[in-house]
Amino acid sequence: MSSKQSASKSARKGASKGAAVAPVTPPPRPARLTAAAGLVALEGLALAVSGSYLLIMGLLGKPDSPQQAEMGGLTVLALAALPLIAARGLWLLRRWSRGPAMITQIMALPVAWTLYNGGGALIAGAVALALTAVATLVLLVNPTATEALGIGPRES
Repeated sequence: MSSKQSASKSARKGASKGAAVAPVTPPPRPARLTAAAGLVALEGLALAVSGSYLLIMGLLGKPDSPQQAEMGGLTVLALAALPLIAARGLWLLRRWSRGPAMITQIMALPVAWTLYNGGGALIAGAVALALTAVATLVLLVNPTATEALGIGPRES
């Protein structure tokens, strides 16, 4: 047994013999970070619903190319995992989660532009997506959010 293992065993024994151990309380989550996590989760859920719809219609509907519809649905479902995982990480104040959340927002902007160019009813969806992406980016680069995630200015 290594010295680290024996030290950790003895620490556990000491803690179980009545030594008072203070509960670890996580730092408070800023409202801006909570809002960003909610928006990222909302985008992930929208992708999951869209992917499920494409997959189900590819299986049960009569698309021109069932294989293409099914593969598109599976692809969108796989893409939904990124914002959902990032939203959970933001909610739990994980430092790594900011990058995937920001990448998702940056990828949403060209999608919004494409929807906007589609015209008609797609314009409303494009505006909603673009506003959500920009708002989420603003929330994620806010100093309060970066500090809560443990991301600070670089020291020279």
